[in-house]
Amino acid sequence: MTDTRSASTAPSYPWLRKYPAFAPWDMPLPSAPVYKLLSDAVAKYPENPCIEFMGRRWTYTEASDLAARAAKGFQKIGVTKGTRVGLLLPNTPYYFAAYFGIMMAGGTVVNMNPLYTVKELEHMVKDSGIDVLVTMDLAIMYPKARTILNNTPMKKLIVCSMAEALPFGTGVLFSLFKRKTVSNVEEDDRQMRWENLIDNAGDYTPATIDPKEDVAVLQYTGGTTGLPKAAMLTHANITANARQVSAWYKGPTFGEERFLAALPFFHVFAMTVILLCALEYGAEIIMMPRFELKDCLKQIDKKRPTVFPAVPTIFTAINNFADIEKYDLTSLGLCISGGAPLPVEVKKAFEARTGCVVVEGYGMSETSPVVCTNPTEGENKAGSIGLPMPGTIVEIRALDDDRVLGVGEKGEICVRGPQVMKGYWNKPKETEEVMQHGAMHTGDIGYMDDEGYVFIVDRIKDMINASGYKVYPRIIEEAIQANPAVEEVVVIGIPDAYRGEAPKAFIKLRAGMTLTAQELQEFVKDKLSSIERPAQYEFRDALPKTLIGKLSKKELKQEEADKAAAAKT
Repeated sequence: MTDTRSASTAPSYPWLRKYPAFAPWDMPLPSAPVYKLLSDAVAKYPENPCIEFMGRRWTYTEASDLAARAAKGFQKIGVTKGTRVGLLLPNTPYYFAAYFGIMMAGGTVVNMNPLYTVKELEHMVKDSGIDVLVTMDLAIMYPKARTILNNTPMKKLIVCSMAEALPFGTGVLFSLFKRKTVSNVEEDDRQMRWENLIDNAGDYTPATIDPKEDVAVLQYTGGTTGLPKAAMLTHANITANARQVSAWYKGPTFGEERFLAALPFFHVFAMTVILLCALEYGAEIIMMPRFELKDCLKQIDKKRPTVFPAVPTIFTAINNFADIEKYDLTSLGLCISGGAPLPVEVKKAFEARTGCVVVEGYGMSETSPVVCTNPTEGENKAGSIGLPMPGTIVEIRALDDDRVLGVGEKGEICVRGPQVMKGYWNKPKETEEVMQHGAMHTGDIGYMDDEGYVFIVDRIKDMINASGYKVYPRIIEEAIQANPAVEEVVVIGIPDAYRGEAPKAFIKLRAGMTLTAQELQEFVKDKLSSIERPAQYEFRDALPKTLIGKLSKKELKQEEADKAAAAKT
């Protein structure tokens, strides 16, 4: 992607008026191998804690040495420049060492979600051409990985031990009492143990990397509209975004922060904003192998993290936890919300409960991922995704003729900047469709105010066409969310004989609260126009979520489509 920072003084960029002085829009942004973020952090903070995992710690020097040994091991089994290596791992020290070790060896990381089905994972392996896969001996992962090894051209499977990652006493107890969670590992020449991979002196041969051309990570999109596509994120894309984000927040102190990694590193938000930005700060990364609400609260209470990136459903869950007063959450200073729209009421309630600052940001797999974020100093506008990151240009383009629109006009959010992907892996047509006029077309509808703050209205594909009017589910969701009895809400379009489409709201109430559809319709009467008010309300004990905890519309849309099809037969 073309570097756009030379135009930083252009008066046509309204966000420049509100830009923080400590993070100028035209600040230098690195174009370096991703693993340089680790080597730079080791040089500055060699003895600082880098990783904390269930009571066991590694310093920056120790974590870097582990990655170097992994790099040497990968090279010994044939990983070289451009080799694709899949990571089917939870948040553990193994992920850290493998992620950096692969890139040190010249390989490309392919992030994989351990909760995906075998069919989905096999598609990713075949599509990306993965030669080596790293996984764990857990029952939720290893059998899938072994099946993939048997059913695809993949050459090698590396198996890590959960017990070996834990403190000695804890590891012994884990192996004794949690046998059901550990899988029987087969032994043959296509498979090797992690401890054998890293049984070396760490004397790897550094690969020659062209940061702007060489792909560091293949990051698969969510696949909500068909099979997932892999965004090619170069080393320059990722290092630029890590610097953009870490420079943006004034408040965190270099060498003294603790990041809580409750989100999985295989998700692009956690990869950049937690794993890599923590290195930029010289921070300790408190790793949770999976998110569980009570365990998360215990981690905050006992280990005192200071920075907590999370998705809105996590903040909502904490706000509504019945015994929240038992936990001290006051160590949190900065919370970063991403992955989905953050309801204003959720933001205010979490800030009031913890005393921290919650800033909402926006991004996508194709942008490494961060495009915009609210500032920590200056105006933090509730409901806005904030200002464009340094070096980033956000344009709002008309949906019909692609004109660049003015202040306050709604259109498609388009992005230019050093964090924008190289393209989709082996998909030139799809790449051409989203990369037009030199900008990444996000598929999101939004607008920009006269101070450069960007507001998302909705996804283009989620927009409801009711009697020819554009109706945006997010606006309806925010109006319903303002009711104190509502914990979570999702709005989709359903077939309507008169209007073509009409909104339907699915609602989860707070524990112990009651609310009827009639009461809710009365509540939104002065907040929504008649065309925006839902035609139907459905109350549920739980709403579907994606594998990282975002509210999901896909399942609800399928349910309604099935109902409509059944009604016609």
